[in-house]
Amino acid sequence: MAGRQKANVQKLRLGFFGKLLLLVLIGALGWQLHHLRAQVEAAEAQKTQLTAQVRSQQQSNDKLREAIDGGGTQSQMEEIARDELGLVAPGDRVFYDVSN
Repeated sequence: MAGRQKANVQKLRLGFFGKLLLLVLIGALGWQLHHLRAQVEAAEAQKTQLTAQVRSQQQSNDKLREAIDGGGTQSQMEEIARDELGLVAPGDRVFYDVSN
């Protein structure tokens, strides 16, 4: 009976080319893993950078929201009217550049 079990068990024999193929496949797998690890590290660095940008933008948005909710001071409203809308307060002198 022991002889029968031995006969049914087949041994896997790899020749030189089989071993070489296995070594090449293992090397390719290792290279792929190394490449993927580099991609993960780059993605984590980008995530950190983007998180900092989001935090900065949120702070800027919070400041703007506070300014909107507060209605702004009189001087802020005058500055916006002067700079962005081109309005002039009564009694102000306006100088035009006509050199062009």
